[in-house]
Amino acid sequence: MNPAQSLPIAVTDELAQFAAALDWEAVPPHVQAIMPVLMIDMFRAAAVGSDKPWTRAVGQAFGSASGTDCASLLYAGRRVEAGRAAFINGTAAGGLDWDDSHVAAIIHPGVCIWPAALAAAEIAGASGRELLTAVLAGYEVAIRVGMSIQPEHSLRGFQGTPTCGALGAAVACARLFRLPAERLRDALGIAATFACGLSQFFVSGSDIKRFHAGKAAANGIEAALLARAGLTGPRDAIEGSQGFGRAFSDRFDPSTAVKDLGRHFPTEWVSLKPHAGSVRMQAAIEGAAMLARAGARIEQVASMELGVHGAMMSKLAASRPVDYQQAQLSTPFAAAMAVALAPGREGPLALSVDDFEQYLDDPAIRDLSARTRCVVDARVEALTTAEAVPARVTITMKDGSRVEQFVEYPKGCPQNPITADEVMQRFAAIAVPRFGAGPVDAWLEQARHPERLASVATLFSLHG
Repeated sequence: MNPAQSLPIAVTDELAQFAAALDWEAVPPHVQAIMPVLMIDMFRAAAVGSDKPWTRAVGQAFGSASGTDCASLLYAGRRVEAGRAAFINGTAAGGLDWDDSHVAAIIHPGVCIWPAALAAAEIAGASGRELLTAVLAGYEVAIRVGMSIQPEHSLRGFQGTPTCGALGAAVACARLFRLPAERLRDALGIAATFACGLSQFFVSGSDIKRFHAGKAAANGIEAALLARAGLTGPRDAIEGSQGFGRAFSDRFDPSTAVKDLGRHFPTEWVSLKPHAGSVRMQAAIEGAAMLARAGARIEQVASMELGVHGAMMSKLAASRPVDYQQAQLSTPFAAAMAVALAPGREGPLALSVDDFEQYLDDPAIRDLSARTRCVVDARVEALTTAEAVPARVTITMKDGSRVEQFVEYPKGCPQNPITADEVMQRFAAIAVPRFGAGPVDAWLEQARHPERLASVATLFSLHG
């Protein structure tokens, strides 16, 4: 064996070198085209979440303007210290559970990386093209590290969004600060020690998931600022014997983090979500809605069985949610909501965070949720990929008849995407009532081609 082949993989250094050298012109056109779509979708989520109680609470705690490195709050028309801006904007975008997701990495990358990168871009006076390049580098790092430690990372009680998301946010910000590769590696090392985020909310409810993305965004930009100031992180912070990978997972695979780096972009596997809940629940919600629209009315349903992937059983199968954050992570409750609401809604069903809050205590929905069980389905497991999780929905009616729907590629996954036009329509539907058609049309015209922007200032034009 070649001695060089037996050397450990220098994951931290390889990721830093990749991020520092990434050239937008070398990025495949179809990956370039994804980035504005992901950005607009993040702004859409933040437009809904910016006025939610958890965002207001974080804003009250962290919204003071101080220091020299300040950045804009989305939709607010004011600036605060950059780390706090990233925290608040990340909470606004990520608190809904209506954000982009990567199935294999078990992470919501956009709501960590975009808020941090937008703040860094303002500080650095970066162009739109620099923003896109930096954010893509951040997505790649966060997703690749996530894939290298999952699913054990999640099974041990950590949420990948605030842990791996902090690494992606740090990379994007360090790139926007134009740090060389060795300083970018320091930013990764500092972010690795900042990484945090427990998953007890799946079991007990609470608000912590609402601000996990905000904390990751803040940790990322603060790590990059510290690296810019000259502070160092371990050069092997990810792959070291007591580093990120081995601390957070029992099966850390360093080769996954760097395989085909710069040649293959797992960012293209990112899903967008029609429904404000886990990406792994989307197919079950869709299947339940299809059966309801075909005639399975909630008052006629005796029970429902959801065929799911085994990895969902520990966190997404609870049938009696204690609050509406937990309801958004309950496949039985979301499917029961779909059965109840789909027949009365025009167009494709889209369960919003407001729906979960409004119907949390609905007696008919709670009753059906309690009569819904998740079971591990062999076909679902066989067809699950790094990009999509199928589901089988079987409804037994009170007259003894049964109806079934199998959904292999739920709307929003890469094989059945929410298109760029649909993303802009979703944004407009939320933003026009708040800001007016003219300003929203003008914003979308800029946002659909951010690579043409000389600065990111125009992306903060909607407020009031």
